[in-house]
Amino acid sequence: MKQTFRKNEKLCSPKIIGRLFQRGSSDVHTFYLFPFRVLYLYDPLKEAEPTQVLFSVSKKNFKKAVDRNLIRRRCREAYRLQKEILVSGSSAARPAYIAFLYLAKETSTFSVIEKAMGQSLARLSKLPPASKSDTVNS
Repeated sequence: MKQTFRKNEKLCSPKIIGRLFQRGSSDVHTFYLFPFRVLYLYDPLKEAEPTQVLFSVSKKNFKKAVDRNLIRRRCREAYRLQKEILVSGSSAARPAYIAFLYLAKETSTFSVIEKAMGQSLARLSKLPPASKSDTVNS
């Protein structure tokens, strides 16, 4: 499998991003794995397409754009190198949309981010397939 991160894998839709960050929504599932909070959403209509991913770094914790961009680049690279963990599973079991929120207060090294990303993707790949009650068509 090619280790690429193409445009169709980036989550850009404001409607879907709004669904991911909607408070109190039963569609959105989440877990914490330092330094990430991972939000994910299933969509039964999008099983054959690749999972779309979003990386977010808080402006509150990192005032300089240079620092935020560095962390985002490290997160994207860690995802790109390890996404086969997620892709190798069945398409029904994997989430359609994932958001990785970086929560640490200081910049982490690439090795720390890579290890956490691998653990997050392994956890996402071991999730049970989405049931019809977990998904909402909108």
